[in-house]
Amino acid sequence: MYGAPVDLSFKHISSLADTWTEEPSRGLRPVKRNSEMKYISCSLRLNNNNITHLHDLQKTVNHFLVEPSHLAWLDLSFNKISHIDQVLFELHELRMLYLHGNSIFILSEVDRLGVLPHLHTITLHGNPIETNKAYRNRVISALPRLKTMDFSAVTRQERVMAKIWHHSNNRS
Repeated sequence: MYGAPVDLSFKHISSLADTWTEEPSRGLRPVKRNSEMKYISCSLRLNNNNITHLHDLQKTVNHFLVEPSHLAWLDLSFNKISHIDQVLFELHELRMLYLHGNSIFILSEVDRLGVLPHLHTITLHGNPIETNKAYRNRVISALPRLKTMDFSAVTRQERVMAKIWHHSNNRS
């Protein structure tokens, strides 16, 4: 159905507006374009750059993808992102979100990703929030449809423990 990811990784991008003049890297599988020169893909790689905020994310997705509303995989790993921006909540078809290796320091911001109905895979390790004792329980509790977190399967036992953790913290 959809081809290879649009790969804008390792481009020294500090602002998403900088991507609009970039040519995506060529991978093993070429990314096909339509007549408007937009890419037929549902995946966007923006990893290993210097991105600090996501204000222009929707414009960037619209710029590159034939069907921006079908974005299913977004890789923002190894950037300088410190907050989970609300622009991510508009990506209703998002299934996989890589945010590892950033500077996210407020664990409760992850809760807001619960509005994404199809999100089943997330990476957040390598962020300051990982040092919180409740890190894994909190994320699994906030995102009950997760199948994979930090490249590790979410087990049935972890779901039970996250539910117990959630109930005990809501009472106090």
